[in-house]
Amino acid sequence: MLKKGQNILITGASSGIGQALAVHYARNGAKNLFICGRNADRLNETRVLCQKFGTNVHAAIIDVTDRELVRNWLNECEKIADINLIIANAGVSSVTETPENIRNTFNTNVFGVINTVLPAIDIYKARRERLLGQKDNANSSLDQFIARTKAKKKAFFRNPFSRKYLGDIGCELYKNDNKSIAIVSSIAGYHGLPACPSYSASKACVKAWGAALRGQLKPFGINVSVICPGFVKSRITDQNTCPMPFFMPADKAAAIIAARLEKNVGLIAFPWPLRFAAWLVSILPERLSGLIYNRLPEKVSDKS
Repeated sequence: MLKKGQNILITGASSGIGQALAVHYARNGAKNLFICGRNADRLNETRVLCQKFGTNVHAAIIDVTDRELVRNWLNECEKIADINLIIANAGVSSVTETPENIRNTFNTNVFGVINTVLPAIDIYKARRERLLGQKDNANSSLDQFIARTKAKKKAFFRNPFSRKYLGDIGCELYKNDNKSIAIVSSIAGYHGLPACPSYSASKACVKAWGAALRGQLKPFGINVSVICPGFVKSRITDQNTCPMPFFMPADKAAAIIAARLEKNVGLIAFPWPLRFAAWLVSILPERLSGLIYNRLPEKVSDKS
């Protein structure tokens, strides 16, 4: 559903999946990229990489735990160009489960996502009302029909009769008004993991919230997808000393994510063997899942 010339916003774009997604979209013809991160040097590296492809890159130093700062930033980005896709990607993981690290993990991974998604919803709903208002004031009966049909969310399920009735102009209107939100969770969000309690719990929270939002926001023409990657090259996995099955580079993960977002897939979880294993353990009785977890190596060994 996301075509060339689209405008995309990504939080946590200074490294890992966020950086890889920014580069992927720039390479594939994004018109405007709005990216943020907390590290100026790494964020500038992302900006330079994306600008090589001719994309307009708007970079900002943003801490997603600052609610008002994030809201103001999203509103400023929307003034520059209508945003088509907002990816709430910023996230952290800690080596040790200290009280401070636990709070920081939840503040970033949960409230950072909330601080990004809530203003995104407001922006998309306001744009929808604006477009519908414009169509209500149109004199053309065709324009009025387009507005009514769009409000009922029938535009994305056009049969041959409605396509003929609307014509190419009406159909093109729907194509150009993409409104999508992607929330980055993790395979770790399928079940509480003793190796990383706060990280897995925070990712489980946004996974469930994103799945619920998908149904809630569908009548407003807003697509919501939840992304649950496995082990992907990033500053988070760089800390790990444990085995990481099906480990993949960030650019490969970005290509998978972008392809499935374009198809409006609700839950983007990969690789499938790791997804299946995580799901299977999550439905086992606690006694059995506990035995499995007790045999797993520590995420970060003290001997490293």
